[in-house]
Amino acid sequence: MPLEAALPDWNLWLYVAGPTPICAAAFRNLKQICEEHLGGRYHITVIDLMKNPQIARDDQIIAVPAVVRKRPLPIRKIIGDLSNTRRVLAGLDLPPAIGISTARKNNV
Repeated sequence: MPLEAALPDWNLWLYVAGPTPICAAAFRNLKQICEEHLGGRYHITVIDLMKNPQIARDDQIIAVPAVVRKRPLPIRKIIGDLSNTRRVLAGLDLPPAIGISTARKNNV
């Protein structure tokens, strides 16, 4: 089985409150991190709580911007503009960047 077939697709929900600069930065940061670490095997759903406030209750969102990792399980959450890549990687339990070998990663 090819490695790509064994890797899960990632489903991330980004909760925002309108088109604020912080929410826009969170989207850009999340997209960049996903490209580097998931190589296109992800889907980001943006949920504007100004338009759909009831949705926040289901995922117990108390601050925005916030990301909820829906898939793969378990569900993970992180709050903020997502500018701290290490924090995002740890909070969402994302894999190492694509193309970085384990030896190189351990030497950094």
